[in-house]
Amino acid sequence: MNALIITDIQYDFLPGGALAVPRGDEIIPLLNRLQGHFDLVVATQDWHPQNHSSFASHHPGKKPLETMDLNGCEQVLWPDHCIQGSRGAQLAESLDVRRVQAVIRKGTDPDIDSYSAFYDNLHRRTTGLGGFLKDHGVDCVVITGLAGEYCVRYTAMDARQLGFETVLLADAARPICQRDYQAAIEQMTQAGVRVAMSSAFLETV
Repeated sequence: MNALIITDIQYDFLPGGALAVPRGDEIIPLLNRLQGHFDLVVATQDWHPQNHSSFASHHPGKKPLETMDLNGCEQVLWPDHCIQGSRGAQLAESLDVRRVQAVIRKGTDPDIDSYSAFYDNLHRRTTGLGGFLKDHGVDCVVITGLAGEYCVRYTAMDARQLGFETVLLADAARPICQRDYQAAIEQMTQAGVRVAMSSAFLETV
């Protein structure tokens, strides 16, 4: 049984958003087409409290995209984004959610970020996604969405660690930085993540 994971298709990650991923909106029609080719569809949603420690605005003298040690974890500092209840945190209206069986919210703990859809960045707390997929008999997960070198990457890495066959759909993800994304793809493939194109699934019945 396979599952499509649609990562963080939220207004703050789309053009014009607080942490926009270049051309992030371009993959939405493809994501909508893909959904009918999977047994299970899950969407993820960055869902930060206003006082989230990953926001540069909470660290005087720090700017977005600088890094610092945060609770024992190297943290990229971000512009305020995907604040709980805000429009920026909403899933894009253009994303068809009629086939989405679960929405997994992450980044809810103000003290630690959560790039992965499975765990926080220190692997101290689970989102419940792994158990949800296993309870539904899923053995293969296909990862898509935003941003390629962050949430998509760490979701894929954790999926492999949990024993799922894991596929990254290269044409159904977008990065913030293409160079960093290439390095992330190398890391994913070394961990056993398979990279494919959407056509491999769209051609199946």
